[in-house]
Amino acid sequence: MDETRTWQTIDSERAATADLLTGLTDEQWSHPSLCAGWTVREVAAHLSLAHRIKAGTAFRAFVRARGSFNRMVDQTARDEARRPPADLVAELRGAVGLHRLAPGQTLKNALMDTLVHTQDIAVPLGIERHMPLDAAVVAADDLWRMGFPFHARRRLAGHRLVATDTDWAAGEGAEISGPIEALVMLLAGRTATIPRLTGITA
Repeated sequence: MDETRTWQTIDSERAATADLLTGLTDEQWSHPSLCAGWTVREVAAHLSLAHRIKAGTAFRAFVRARGSFNRMVDQTARDEARRPPADLVAELRGAVGLHRLAPGQTLKNALMDTLVHTQDIAVPLGIERHMPLDAAVVAADDLWRMGFPFHARRRLAGHRLVATDTDWAAGEGAEISGPIEALVMLLAGRTATIPRLTGITA
């Protein structure tokens, strides 16, 4: 995927996720997501921040988090989640067409983040959403390449991951196979989609 196509996909996913969130009940907004410790509301808040956070803001949040990236991400999402759901939806919808990356984020990171967090919301709510295959391949490559914070290659050492619905594979060893979107979630450290995979158990 080239840059134009990648941004088009991010825009499309953001718009669709905003539509999904618009139809949720108060109970669903408070439902646990696939992100440990976060409800749907915190995930939505995190997604609404990416295009708005600036370098200075990120630095202050990092200092407040005492130098912990994970703590910074958690604190900023929780702070933002205090806003009304309608505001979070409006912020996410307003991101469509605004092609800005968070400090230190690459375009592939942004695509992966959008795809994974949409599933973090949809899967536990029993809402069926599918990743575009070409975008899922880019996300899988990005997750396999990066170390922190997912460390996929280390966690899945001794296994070969093979997509059954598109041309993608990585690693060496005992085979884990299934839909590319389920592999993406596995690479991102989520276990909820493991039942869709063969060669691995939760």
